[in-house]
Amino acid sequence: MADIAAVLGRLAPHELEGLREAGPHGHLSRHLVEALDRAAGGPGEGRGYYVPTGSVSATGSPHQILRSDVAAWLFGAPAAIPQRAQ
Repeated sequence: MADIAAVLGRLAPHELEGLREAGPHGHLSRHLVEALDRAAGGPGEGRGYYVPTGSVSATGSPHQILRSDVAAWLFGAPAAIPQRAQ
């Protein structure tokens, strides 16, 4: 799998904005899945940058979201939860 920065860098500005609008756990539209595939090298090549959620749409196609490390790269790693000293 190619570098996350390289693949996301091949997306058009409106496609990156679409990913940001979807959020780190939002379902990706077919357009965004196709954009990730194109940026990764062609049809189906983006698999691995997005993963199925386990649910399906009304038409029966699986919902896709960004893989956690891709979302962390795009949105920043989640803040660590401070632990109380014991």
